[in-house]
Amino acid sequence: MPKVTFNTERCKGCELCVSVCPKKIIVLSPEINAQGFHPATLSDPGKCTGCGFCFYICPDLAVTVVRERRAANG
Repeated sequence: MPKVTFNTERCKGCELCVSVCPKKIIVLSPEINAQGFHPATLSDPGKCTGCGFCFYICPDLAVTVVRERRAANG
């Protein structure tokens, strides 16, 4: 299962990640970070496929995508 995290202090709430999420599960948090922005967050982490679109579009490097590695046979 992939895990996507957002560095809330780096995020400036530009919503680029929101616009590219194919599952439409990235939203802006009602909380405000130290910079005064509403950072991105996942509304339903269980639906995330780990596609990485949010990671690639983020201009502030605020998104991390971790996917499990499968053990090699042998």
